[in-house]
Amino acid sequence: MTTDHRTRPHATPATPARVTVMGAYGHTGRFVVAELRRHGLVPILSGRTPQRLAALGELHPDLETRPATVDDPDSLDRALAGASAVINCAGPFASTAAPVIDAALRAHVPYLDVTAETEVVLDTLAAYGDRARAAGGLIVPAVAFYGGLGDLLATAAAGDWTTGDADTGTAVDRISIAYALSGWRPTDGTRITGQVSSARRSGGRILYADGRLRTRSGDAPRADWTFPDPIGTRPVVGEFTMADSATIPTHLAVKDIDTCMTVSAVDDLRSADPSGPVAVDESGRSAQTFLVEVVATRDGETRRAVASGQDIYAVTAPLVVEAARRVLADPHRPSGVVTAGALADPRDFLTSLAPGHLTLDFTN
Repeated sequence: MTTDHRTRPHATPATPARVTVMGAYGHTGRFVVAELRRHGLVPILSGRTPQRLAALGELHPDLETRPATVDDPDSLDRALAGASAVINCAGPFASTAAPVIDAALRAHVPYLDVTAETEVVLDTLAAYGDRARAAGGLIVPAVAFYGGLGDLLATAAAGDWTTGDADTGTAVDRISIAYALSGWRPTDGTRITGQVSSARRSGGRILYADGRLRTRSGDAPRADWTFPDPIGTRPVVGEFTMADSATIPTHLAVKDIDTCMTVSAVDDLRSADPSGPVAVDESGRSAQTFLVEVVATRDGETRRAVASGQDIYAVTAPLVVEAARRVLADPHRPSGVVTAGALADPRDFLTSLAPGHLTLDFTN
């Protein structure tokens, strides 16, 4: 009998696995460390700045701290020694992804990251798909709010729309992803990675149309999107493409992917105000709330999947840690570059995060 890694139950191993967290002292990295500990896994704290790493180590005196820099492969090898997996939270990922992936392949451990950099996902797919598969390694990029969540929701919405049309080869005509944020105080890391991505595409925008990613210049389109209550109709900026436009097409044949973001959140992102997220609870979450609505369309029929919650940075931690848990518990895990929507049954994955992290609604 053939087993399917997407539907296999997951469990934490009897002996707690050790997981290296690169960029452990960063805003998202701290959430990831806490989430790993909540599930009984043992983080190994790593990062490029010894002083910041030592300060985090004082908060977790029972955990190892291992400084590492991407220009020193030996330091990365030391950071991964004895680990069962690595989660890369250190941006900009245009600089860190490849060196840490190389170290993970040398160590023969799965690699996961939380990048929102679309170009980095494309680079990872192009450079490491065959190489990781040949080595029996697993690379899971963009398991984060921008990337993994949209991928999982889109795959859940599409459901059994997996067989491509005989003439066009597409299984889904269009996937629309609409983001509504109550506000957006970006971290310094978000601002820096945004600048890096923008420079790579000379200030243009990426969008997925007619079965491929392309770059477009000029002003982004604006329209209205009617979100589920209580948000309702809001003005949005279109062609706000995120990493899920690179991950979804790897396993779902889709012609077009549209992404939009509420105008108020885009204005916050572009604001000169340097203040980042402000914690409002003991976990460190901000008061920011989000709702993501994904609509899949085929032959005039629509299906929807909606997720809402609190703090886009905080929710990245349960997403990537859940993926790591499933990978570690799976003796027959796949190899190559595998994205969140193809790693596990999307509804099961998302439902496992509710009600503690997500509120979900599926209409198909």
